[in-house]
Amino acid sequence: MEKRNKRMKIGQGRISAALSIFLGTLSLLGILCFKFPEQLTTPEFREIYTISMVENLMLGGIILTFVFALVSLLLNKSKKLAVVGICLGVAAIILGGFTIEGRAVEKVNWSIGLDWLILDLLVMVLIFIPIELAFPKHKLQTKFHEEWRTDLIYFGISHLAIQLFGVITKKPAVAFFGWMNLDEIHHWISNLPFIIELFLALFITDLFQYWAHRFFHSHHYLWRFHSIHHSTQNMDWLAGSRTHFIDIFFTRSITYIPLYILGFSSLTFNVYILFIAVHAVLIHANTRINFGFLRYIITTPQYHHWHHCEEPEHYGNNFAVVFPFIDKIFGTYYLPKNKWPKGTGLIDASFPKGFVKQLIFPFTKNPFKNDLLPEEKSKR
Repeated sequence: MEKRNKRMKIGQGRISAALSIFLGTLSLLGILCFKFPEQLTTPEFREIYTISMVENLMLGGIILTFVFALVSLLLNKSKKLAVVGICLGVAAIILGGFTIEGRAVEKVNWSIGLDWLILDLLVMVLIFIPIELAFPKHKLQTKFHEEWRTDLIYFGISHLAIQLFGVITKKPAVAFFGWMNLDEIHHWISNLPFIIELFLALFITDLFQYWAHRFFHSHHYLWRFHSIHHSTQNMDWLAGSRTHFIDIFFTRSITYIPLYILGFSSLTFNVYILFIAVHAVLIHANTRINFGFLRYIITTPQYHHWHHCEEPEHYGNNFAVVFPFIDKIFGTYYLPKNKWPKGTGLIDASFPKGFVKQLIFPFTKNPFKNDLLPEEKSKR
């Protein structure tokens, strides 16, 4: 079913205003990272970028904030959004956006990954919005559908908590599994070529995540929490972030634990995080690109959209996040050659709007008219 939402059109000034507000907001958040690096930046992630690179990005972001605001003022009769962008740019300058410099960071036990959120959000916007505009699956689906604010909040919270999940997973993993004496396995993995080590990490984590994912689909109470992820009817680059914290905590823990106890390197762990972050956005994206023969090797939007399909007869398929052959092995593979699902979402469920209400809802109510699991519905 085609999504018939009102799309923004080029030449109206609304796109420029949105870009101005977006870049102005990221610039302000970037300034906070420079002012409070111990509390707001992630030690592991700081190894990936340089201070000078971030300074240049922030400088460019502030300049473009004013450029896009000016374009919006010229094109749009309503000046409100452009004025918001200008105010954000002015605030960034007042807080020292043109003069702020990086400094040495003291070691702390825990911090919020705001730097990861800023750069990740910027990269995702630069990659996936052009793809969705150029090759959309649902041509009439707007970027600003009724649920986009809720999904953006999910995106922010899940990415801010990425180090938290790592910290609270690593210590229990070491405590509970440290007695296994896996030094020989650690040595073997550490001597593998990086590409092979990364593939092995992806395979092991995907195998664990497959069963965690399927577990949430096959238990009545847990399905309430995971169904939040399936509630979206607007599949796009933000949709994959809509995941209840019970769901995301359990799933991330179950994938991080084998990486810790088997001794995968920090480089492999960081590259795994980056790959999964991009790939998870890709498979939910509103794009018709089917990736040719690669769709049989790695999961694609078409493959994962079938997992989110609204047709009950196809529920309970495509649980793998990275490798479709895992679904092949366990009998849950479904990928018709050129066919896409008619729609996405859950036709027999009712969910509240907004992040806070969705956060509380599974604890108190069953969103389904009947208490059947997805696999039970597919057999009816």
